[in-house]
Amino acid sequence: MSAKPDTPERGKDFIRQIIDADNASGKYKGRVQTRFPPEPNGYLHIGHAKSICLNFGVARDYDGICKLRFDDTNPVKEDVEYVDSIREDVSWLGFQWEANPFASDYFEKLYFIAELLIKMGKAYVDHQSADEIRENRGTLKEPGINSPYRDRTVEENLTLFRAMRSGDLADGECILRGKIDMAAPNVMLRDPALYRIKHADHHRTGDTWCIYPMYDFAHGLSDAIEGVTHSICTLEFENNRPLYDWCVDTLMDGLKQPELFGENSAIYEDLAARPGLKDRPWQYEFARLNITGTVLSKRKLIQLVQEGHVSGWDDPRMPTISGFRRRGFTPESIRDFCDRIGVAKADSTVEYALLEACVREDLNKRAPRYMGVMDPVKLVIENYPEDQVDEFDVALSPEDDSYGTRKVPFTRELWIERSDFMEDPPKKFFRMGPGREVRLRAAYYVLCTGYDTDAEGNVTEIRATYDPETKGGWLEGGRKVKGTMHWVSATHGLKAEVRNYTSLFSVDNPGAPEEGKTFVDYVDPDSLEVLPECYVEPALADMEPGVNFQFERTGYYCSDNKDHKPGKTMVFNRTTTLRDSWAKIQKKLEK
Repeated sequence: MSAKPDTPERGKDFIRQIIDADNASGKYKGRVQTRFPPEPNGYLHIGHAKSICLNFGVARDYDGICKLRFDDTNPVKEDVEYVDSIREDVSWLGFQWEANPFASDYFEKLYFIAELLIKMGKAYVDHQSADEIRENRGTLKEPGINSPYRDRTVEENLTLFRAMRSGDLADGECILRGKIDMAAPNVMLRDPALYRIKHADHHRTGDTWCIYPMYDFAHGLSDAIEGVTHSICTLEFENNRPLYDWCVDTLMDGLKQPELFGENSAIYEDLAARPGLKDRPWQYEFARLNITGTVLSKRKLIQLVQEGHVSGWDDPRMPTISGFRRRGFTPESIRDFCDRIGVAKADSTVEYALLEACVREDLNKRAPRYMGVMDPVKLVIENYPEDQVDEFDVALSPEDDSYGTRKVPFTRELWIERSDFMEDPPKKFFRMGPGREVRLRAAYYVLCTGYDTDAEGNVTEIRATYDPETKGGWLEGGRKVKGTMHWVSATHGLKAEVRNYTSLFSVDNPGAPEEGKTFVDYVDPDSLEVLPECYVEPALADMEPGVNFQFERTGYYCSDNKDHKPGKTMVFNRTTTLRDSWAKIQKKLEK
């Protein structure tokens, strides 16, 4: 087996250091080729985004190639739905693949490579049951026991393997195993499974095949067939690397014996001409992403969907890329997040707050501003004419004049936030209260003159007067007010549903539950707050689905990309909150 090249000196992240050293030595003749190889058995999550950014980013930085390859070797769990969603996610993140092969494209080649291994005495058909194989594999401290079928002849193994392919044998009746070393310190090398029988329709090949290669057999060989130079994967595959190397190196040894291909000379010529089987790929592992407040196990995410804890894979509380997209995260913010956390060899946990900071920073620059009232209470301007309507031109962005303005109607009756009024406000509360004057954003100064309550003491209506001299929200050289409030016209405003999302889980590490609990026990039933009686300015009426914006003083939102219907039903999802200075002050006062 070939020796793995040494890791070069420090400089860039260690993956790019390795590539720099390879290029300096002339390895691969300056060629750089990576791949992002998901199995289409679920939707991609934020951890996959890190791998996508790394693999495509490396190819970009070195003028190389990155392919999107689907490792579709398990027909029972894979589906076209997942294929389509993965393509959409990678494209949405801003990356375009050089090619989009499938492992199933190589099923014929992989089958004949398996036959080659049999002819080389490197593989055999084993009729032991799964339990017997598991029991005889040994432990980390004890070697395994050779299968009683390990010394079958080449002819017998070929006959049985061809019978497996022809469908003559039942699922689980036997498997093809690599013939390596049952005493190997790495248990992965103790005669691993290479092929199993699975009478199941495949999403691409239908019922053409009833045997399927195991992932560890197909993955490295697919890399070699495609000409991958640097096979970059996460740390959980570190233990699999010797098997990756064995599969690739054994095929390369087999190519030195063309006579073994017999009537399959065309396959030999095809493989022998491929650059990945001259200068073979090497596998390198980096630390996977761990992030607080969620789980990034595909098995756990599937459980959340199947058990109805969320509305689907794209539920905005899910850590899937489609969930983040629906919640209003931008591809730029996710790429920025991946850049900031970097690439390392040691596992660590990143605070979810960093991801929120990335999207907040991005949206602060790009999101247009609008006004929306989440928990409305009516404000009546008593001295404002009932039939008068002012229209104010209000900037859509304080950061970029090119966004222009929108027209905001102002009328006698307005909606304001219930939390912006207090009957007996404390000293540092600068919003509305009896006898207090505040500024209505871009409109007028108003002075609270009274309010009404219901039998339970809830405020039902607030009364005020306005100062016509303060039109536009400012009074040159005059009195100052400290509080500025947003508002929406009660006669022109439009009703909308607002969905405020928080973390799906109530703890930072739901993946490590207390004894007697599982991660689903930490699902927070209050992680979704639906506000069906919100009012927004009419400029939002024709907003298309999936548009980012800011509700002033409230947070960053987007129009839901599924339920929002322009001109009919308005549904807005909260992406992330703004910093609330009053909330911080209130906490200090409560201490």
